[in-house]
Amino acid sequence: MVPISDIPQAQDVLIAGPTASGKSGLALEIAERRGGVIVNADALQVYSNWRVLTARPSLADEARASHHLYGHVPPDVSYSVGAWLRDVADVRASGERLIIVGGTGLYFRALTEGLAEIPEIPPAIRAEGNQLREADFTQMLEALDAPSRSLIDQSNPMRVQRAWEVLTATGRGLQAWHDATPPPLMPLDTVTALVLEAPKDWLTPRIALRFEQMIELGALEEARQNQPMFDPDAPAHKAIGAPELMAYLREDLTLEQAKEAATIATQQYAKRQRTWFRARMGNWTPISAADL
Repeated sequence: MVPISDIPQAQDVLIAGPTASGKSGLALEIAERRGGVIVNADALQVYSNWRVLTARPSLADEARASHHLYGHVPPDVSYSVGAWLRDVADVRASGERLIIVGGTGLYFRALTEGLAEIPEIPPAIRAEGNQLREADFTQMLEALDAPSRSLIDQSNPMRVQRAWEVLTATGRGLQAWHDATPPPLMPLDTVTALVLEAPKDWLTPRIALRFEQMIELGALEEARQNQPMFDPDAPAHKAIGAPELMAYLREDLTLEQAKEAATIATQQYAKRQRTWFRARMGNWTPISAADL
């Protein structure tokens, strides 16, 4: 493990890791001991309507260090990787040292490798994509150009849909847009980039325990507040565990069944994160989450 004292004082820090691996705690420790402001790099934690279920830092943690880009997006507002990058640039303009922490690989990739300026997807194409994803996911995947198909995580329906929407809306594949990418905001060789390694056997019980804690902290009440506007296709309602808690509120599942299903969904999400990190972050410094 890289000792915190060895991290250059003025250098920005990036911390990636799967859900429930302890990355937020590490970011807070670095901020308190070495200075800096904490910036969210989790696509679920940007939305204001889910705090408990997305495991955003507590109010007590936020009081210990300055936190940015958590819960700052209303649920009915479209928010993209490009919007996140612009928000990071605004925070960086303050001159503060940034500690950017999260589990969204695309955010970190855009930050360190640059982001293609892809036009907004028309609502009609987005709606068509939602329908096709549900009706014939295989057809959606096969419709992609070969370079884009090799670029994305083909087991992630939302990534496949995004690639399909870009190709359909612009006539250019996602890979072609990426080939025209401008310089990155934070090149990897200018930052301290850390990725937490969390083996399945170590992480699984932590995931189960954390979901129990979420229930105790008010996740069910949070779900009730979101129930009137809940839309499983909306990015603001992609919080892991949300569909399961909604099923419980509809009395389609018992609470125990909902908790079990949500825990399994979280484990699957963590697996996808680990796969991404292994494939895309081989030049980041690995840290054992169990040693934190």
